[in-house]
Formats: sequence, structure tokens, C-alpha cells
Amino acid sequence: MAANTLNFAPMYTAKGKLDTNALLKQHQPLVRRLAHQMIAKLPANVELDDLIQVGMIGLTDALSRFDAAQGVQFETFATQRIRGAMLDELRGTDWLSRGTRRQQREIEDALRRAEQKLGRAPSEGEVAKEMGVSLAEYQDQLTKVRGTQLVYLEDIGGGDEGDDDYLDRHLADPADNPAAQLQDHRMRSALVEAIKVLPEREGYVMSMYYEHDMNLKEIAAVLKVTESRVCQLHSQAIARLRVKLREH
Repeated sequence: MAANTLNFAPMYTAKGKLDTNALLKQHQPLVRRLAHQMIAKLPANVELDDLIQVGMIGLTDALSRFDAAQGVQFETFATQRIRGAMLDELRGTDWLSRGTRRQQREIEDALRRAEQKLGRAPSEGEVAKEMGVSLAEYQDQLTKVRGTQLVYLEDIGGGDEGDDDYLDRHLADPADNPAAQLQDHRMRSALVEAIKVLPEREGYVMSMYYEHDMNLKEIAAVLKVTESRVCQLHSQAIARLRVKLREH
């Protein structure tokens, strides 16, 4: 079978041996692309570089196991190995503790109750009052949950599934599930509408963080606040959006 059909052009050293290093370099963009796709659905404490490193291990494994005689394109084969390596790493680490997820839900529930009572978006102080804690305690909780990500991080059905099942359902390749693709499109449309009604400062944070790819330090400099404060604003914005998405 032709090499271009496989999307896998073998490279050899001067001694005629397969040049693994050259092949790893050639397919490194695939690893980075998969890592970026996955980290968009994970909390901020998961590091992109860690996923990339694990993905490179998966790519190395793919190179050692690939058999062109099976009639499968290398990129398809490697994608499965790389994604599998990343999922295995997430399963083996405390990627999002149950305590953190529970605390995130408590914030969202208090925010939802306060909004229903007030008929508008509640302030941090009003959410803190609904939770029965001081403003400082509430802001400390916002810092600890560190703004889990926008889409699919929470089980929309409200269940307490195991972490492995959660990873399989929310981080699987959407191309394998047309129904999931449709749901993703609807969720994104709902998300756009929810972002439009965020309080002004939280909207700025979301725009800078996700649209302009600015880090917390850069956002803090623009808003003239601390990085910790940006983290709190980001966490509260995420909580508001997740309440809207859950309603959707």
C-alpha cells in the first residue's frame, strides 16, 4: 500500500533503521491538536504540557505497534493510541476531585436560587448570603474551584457517575457519535446566548480568556486587579453559564 495512502511516510537513518525521532517530530502536531481538543473540556488545574507529554508516549507506542498490512491509516491508528494514553493518565490522577465537583455544584445551586429570588443576576455578596457564608469565604471557594471549564464538565443530568465513565462520555471523540455532535452544536448556541447576559466584568474576563487566549496575569493587568481576583471572576462566570446550560 502506498505511503501517502497511509499518511505515514517512513523515515530511516543512515544505517537503514527506522528514524523514530524524525517520525515523532513529524506527527507532533497531531498530539498537540488532540491535547488542545481535550483540555477545552477539562478544569484549569490540568496542564496542557502534561497532556502533550503523555500524548507523545502514546504516539511512540503507535509507531511501535503500527502495521500497514492492516489497511488502517497511521493517523487514525495513532489518534486512538494518543487519546487513549491521555485518558489513562487522567484516570490515574485526581484530575477533578469529587469534593471540588461537589463544591462547584453548591455554588451553582446557590446562584440559581438567588437569581430566582431576585429576578436578576445576583452579586457575589448575594450568592454568599444564599450559601450562608461570608463574602470572603465565598470568594475563597471560587478560588479553590478555579473555574472549571465551559462545556460538558458538569454532568447535565445531575448524576454522580464514576470518574472513568465521566471521562469516557465527555472526552470521547465526538466524530464517533453523531448525536453528541448535534448536542454540542445546541449547547454552543445556548452558551453564546448565556455569555451575552453575563455581568460586564465577568464578560470581559471570558472574552479575554477564551477569545483572545490571554492568561490570568495578562487579564489582571488589563483589569488592574490581582490574578486571584481574575480567577474568582472566571469561576463565578463559569458557574453562571453552567446554570444556564443546565436549564437548557
